[in-house]
Amino acid sequence: MSYTVLIADDSKFSRRMLKKSFPEGWDINIIEVSNGKEALEKGETEDVDILFLDLTMPELDGFCVLQSLKESDSNCKIIVISADVQLKAIETCKELGALAFVPKPHGKEKLQETLENLGLL
Repeated sequence: MSYTVLIADDSKFSRRMLKKSFPEGWDINIIEVSNGKEALEKGETEDVDILFLDLTMPELDGFCVLQSLKESDSNCKIIVISADVQLKAIETCKELGALAFVPKPHGKEKLQETLENLGLL
């Protein structure tokens, strides 16, 4: 199955590292944005299946994006990838609809395990 994947992270380096961590041969179309506002705009114009979301971004942070998507009843599967590994942040993400939380820096194995657990591979 082919997926449209949106990566929302203000760090170009982090976006590049995430793309390198995707499983080889995974059938995806990748869209990249650098802030939460752009993420929501792309979500309105593209049929996004999976959103990889950073929490700390300009314009709108990841928490605002999660809240907005929750209010809009989005069907997008959200995986938060963040260096903010405080228990409260992780709990808030899950309460707002994130299916998984992957701490930065992430490894290929951790990402693949998360994708497998969510049935996305």
